[in-house]
Amino acid sequence: MIYVHQISAHGQWTTFDWWPPIGWWPEAAGDLLVPGPSASATFVLPPTASSVHAARSFTAGTLTGWGLGAELADNLELVVSELATNALRHGLCLDDPRRERTVHMSLVRRGPLITCAFTDPGSSVPVLRYPGPLDTGGLGLHIVESLSLRWGWSALAPHGKIVWAVLS
Repeated sequence: MIYVHQISAHGQWTTFDWWPPIGWWPEAAGDLLVPGPSASATFVLPPTASSVHAARSFTAGTLTGWGLGAELADNLELVVSELATNALRHGLCLDDPRRERTVHMSLVRRGPLITCAFTDPGSSVPVLRYPGPLDTGGLGLHIVESLSLRWGWSALAPHGKIVWAVLS
């Protein structure tokens, strides 16, 4: 399911209704903003293994539609892969049938900057960890940090979070 938004909204967002209004930007990255075109596109990821590939394809198609370059697309696709994997692996509450079981992904363009944002219903906090030499994972947020200008997260009411990264 793909949504492209051209409206503004205010108020408290919840895990279930967060869609970026035109003009949305993470507060912690507000100092990065420069004038330029604004656009947003949103994609819903079901809890399946193919969702990470679908998120990468959605990202590539969206950036092509916005006329943005291949280097940005390569880096953003990698960041999207890491954040989508984390949201699906750590953010879904599959053992609680009352909780939402989807992840929402949004791409927000503000001038030359792109924010990719993921919302999920989980309460786990994203933390940079330092895996051992034989660990098979654990470097995802290091990749996000190295490729993005800034990244962060915020809690959503009544539960859940949004994790975002800004690239240029």
